[in-house]
Amino acid sequence: MAAGHDAQAAGERVEALLAELRSHAGPQVASTAEELVSCLVELYGAGLAAITEILGADEAGPQLMDKLVADPLVESLLLVHDLHPLDTSARVRRAVEEVLPQLGSHAGNVEYLGLDEAGVLRLRLEQSGCSAETVRDLIEKAVAGAAPEAAGVAIEMAQPPAEPTLLQITRRPAGIQGVR
Repeated sequence: MAAGHDAQAAGERVEALLAELRSHAGPQVASTAEELVSCLVELYGAGLAAITEILGADEAGPQLMDKLVADPLVESLLLVHDLHPLDTSARVRRAVEEVLPQLGSHAGNVEYLGLDEAGVLRLRLEQSGCSAETVRDLIEKAVAGAAPEAAGVAIEMAQPPAEPTLLQITRRPAGIQGVR
């Protein structure tokens, strides 16, 4: 967890330094600094790509990749560089499966509808509990984290199908004649 926090802090520091350069040193220096950051990100991305290629060639690679993906920091780096072994659909489904147990009896059925032409992830939530907004927010946050490449998340709320009416069929009481 500390590594994830350190990475977040480092990212925030990079943004703050770039903002400071923009405001104090002028647009040319800021542009050069942004290009430097971009080049470093590309360099580290190339290194990660080489690592994933090496893992792919090793018979233990899939298990090692699973361990890497299980680390939130490494997973986010793989996502940034489009190196994650799971496609968007699998990551969204995994995120939904991970968040549903936290929702307990409030969770309903969630259906992944796909990625639309605008890059928005579409889901349908069949709400069964009473706190629809809370459930919706938790699912949206989990899905957005699993697929940061998406332009957004749209959750369609659907009512669960009505329970069929139970028709009680009993024996006719003795002495009552049927209609003919």
